[in-house]
Amino acid sequence: MTQAETAAAFAELHRREGTFIIPNPWDVGSACLLAHAGFEALATSSAGYAFSIGKADGEVGRDQTLAHAAEVVAATGLPVSIDLENGFGDAPEAAAETIRLAAAAGAVGGSIEDRTRRTEDPIYDRALAAERIRAAAEAVQSLPFPFMLTARSENYLVGKPDLKDTIERLQMYQEAGANVLYAPGLTTRDEIATLVSSVDRPVNVLMGIKGVQLTLADLSAMAVKRISVGSTLARCALGAFLRAAHEMKDQGTFGFIEDAADSRMINSIFASRVKN
Repeated sequence: MTQAETAAAFAELHRREGTFIIPNPWDVGSACLLAHAGFEALATSSAGYAFSIGKADGEVGRDQTLAHAAEVVAATGLPVSIDLENGFGDAPEAAAETIRLAAAAGAVGGSIEDRTRRTEDPIYDRALAAERIRAAAEAVQSLPFPFMLTARSENYLVGKPDLKDTIERLQMYQEAGANVLYAPGLTTRDEIATLVSSVDRPVNVLMGIKGVQLTLADLSAMAVKRISVGSTLARCALGAFLRAAHEMKDQGTFGFIEDAADSRMINSIFASRVKN
């Protein structure tokens, strides 16, 4: 499909009935496996990709982030939304330019967060945060195809579990032109249901949080539109890797092989992708 057709398909996912899962690959291989599994769209993970190249979350620059996303787009042909962190700059103009570059990389969606990445001042002032989303939305409107702009309120991820402020921020981002709203870190039914009922845009919810037992059916009943898992898939893979490494080093055994994917199956998936 053309980028415009992919963009239209992605926008339609947000309009149709029900809830969909948009999983987060960490590299091209994992993206292809998720596409093979039948998912209809993908979202990159800044942390997952950073881990895959030996860096901490937040240490990957804009150019490298966009190049990675372009590879995922090219490898799968699926709609891809990019984790654009804080837009790679404080100014509204930086957020706008990042959206334009994301579209040029082949993405049909992207998220801008209100987290500064500065320990002493972790969240942008409300007015500036809203202006950043407004500038990003104006960049979206200049594109020749629909681009799903996700506005993220990062309060819960920086140790500020203030639901009232989070909702008020997302309401401001909604008015500024965001297409999707996202507050990663919410963990209870009441928090999620209250957020969904307080806005009139599709809401993305982060799953893969330890101790949270909500299912796709549970979240669908709350009218959540989209579910992502952030860096969880990458961390699950790394967790299995580390357990295997420690088993070899500490015990001298190789029991981890029982959980390994069959190489013939993986080869067949990747070989069929090349043929197609």
